[in-house]
Amino acid sequence: MSGDHQTLALLLFSAFVAVTLGITTWVSRRRQGSAEEFYAGGRLFSPMENGFAIAGDYMSAASFLGISGLIALFGYDGMLYSVGFLVAWLVVLFLVAELVRNVGRFTLADVVAARMRERPVRIAAGTSSVTVSVLYLVAQMVGAGSLVALLLGGTSGAARTWTVIGVGALMVIYVSLGGMRATTWIQIVKAVLLMAGAIALTVLVLVRFHGNVNELLNTAAEQSGHGREFLAPGLRYGGGWTARIDFISLGLALVLGTAGLPHILSRFYTVPTALAARRSVIWSIGLIGGFYLMTIVLGFGAAALVGTDAVRASNAAGNTAVPLLALDLGGGAGSTGGTVLFAVVAAIAFATILAVVAGITLASSASVAHDLYASLKRAHTKQRGEVAVARLAAAGIGAVAIALSLLAQNLNVAFLVGLAFAVAASANLPVLLYSLFWRNFTTRGAVWSVYGGLIPAVLLVVVSPAVSGSPESILPGVDFAYFPLQNPGVVSIPLGFLAGWFGTVTSTEPPDEARHAETEVRSLTGAGAV
Repeated sequence: MSGDHQTLALLLFSAFVAVTLGITTWVSRRRQGSAEEFYAGGRLFSPMENGFAIAGDYMSAASFLGISGLIALFGYDGMLYSVGFLVAWLVVLFLVAELVRNVGRFTLADVVAARMRERPVRIAAGTSSVTVSVLYLVAQMVGAGSLVALLLGGTSGAARTWTVIGVGALMVIYVSLGGMRATTWIQIVKAVLLMAGAIALTVLVLVRFHGNVNELLNTAAEQSGHGREFLAPGLRYGGGWTARIDFISLGLALVLGTAGLPHILSRFYTVPTALAARRSVIWSIGLIGGFYLMTIVLGFGAAALVGTDAVRASNAAGNTAVPLLALDLGGGAGSTGGTVLFAVVAAIAFATILAVVAGITLASSASVAHDLYASLKRAHTKQRGEVAVARLAAAGIGAVAIALSLLAQNLNVAFLVGLAFAVAASANLPVLLYSLFWRNFTTRGAVWSVYGGLIPAVLLVVVSPAVSGSPESILPGVDFAYFPLQNPGVVSIPLGFLAGWFGTVTSTEPPDEARHAETEVRSLTGAGAV
């Protein structure tokens, strides 16, 4: 890319970083000592504000960069991500949003521990939440590395490494100084910027084809090199029975995983009531629905205008399709319009990554402090001590995520998020649904449900083609890919539910019917909710 691209994009990066650090500094002057303020922003956000923040949290680098890239490379099959991410919100709206807000306080473990023995349940749920969060963080940082590599012409591995380290450092600063209040406002700003950028690009793509979607699709098929196959199922997931089962596995993970994501569940605690939580989800569905429809236009637009081969040449996983599309829509390389639009889109993508990693880091540090640390201390810690541990945990989680993301630079960010969703759907969703709806659920069932989904999901990812056995793997030089599917959801999600059921029916501990009744009334009416 030209020096103009680099200079302008870096200036816009710097402007967003300056604004977000300003927000964080302003918020840090407020009292941040209480757990409620640090974890939930004092529960003072309106449904609209929280809806924008949820959308900002959810519309990640996987959405803006990864999904559009997969559509540009694989056409119809790439759209599964857009559809799956969107449909998942119906599960959140109808099954968990209000109930989680009424029963919990700060984390997923609060919901489960409301009617179980706290220590084993908090350790299990906290471990699972941190695992999911780290996987999600890796995806965002891989997106940051791809973006800056494109900006610098793809020649500087050192620049990519330092970008990942810089994003990790910024997310630790956001969380440590500003807590949930700063994170929420950063996400609101980012959601507005991302929606504006997506709308602008979508309009430009449609204008280029005179509003004729059929012409857009036909051109994309021609430029893809696959012809009409590009617009039909099977290009990515039609190579055999393993590919088709992988397709089902991914769909299950995307649709069921959202309701188990720690950073999404924690957003329901930032509003004062369960009704506000439900209204937040309605706001977010409107924003997210519109956005994912636009990613379809952007993906096919990149295939039609940039070309599938050019997208793959820039980044084998397709993560740079949208910035390249912006460059073309603005007038091409060397033009003022192309330079400006490319820089704006790159800055928005970078803002997306920073905002999302802040939310994920806050949720995972809350799990470490509020669930793991408090449980291992065998006593309820003072809130100030717990918040201090959360700030230290943010730094530790940031370091782990940086190290892992440097190994996964060649993987598509949407694919990486699909793995995080599979783990969330396997370990978190079964225990959450059982706790809310099954009267006879026990502590053993809860612990077995979490580990029965978490351990198989992680192990199957480790022995899958995502980690070894192919040139696109994390470790391409070795081969221990004994599990043929890239996404473990079709196996690990049923195992999570089965382990929870088996642990409960074999438990010698009788279910606590009184606590279940109390939890049921509280979840459905809000009586006694924090």
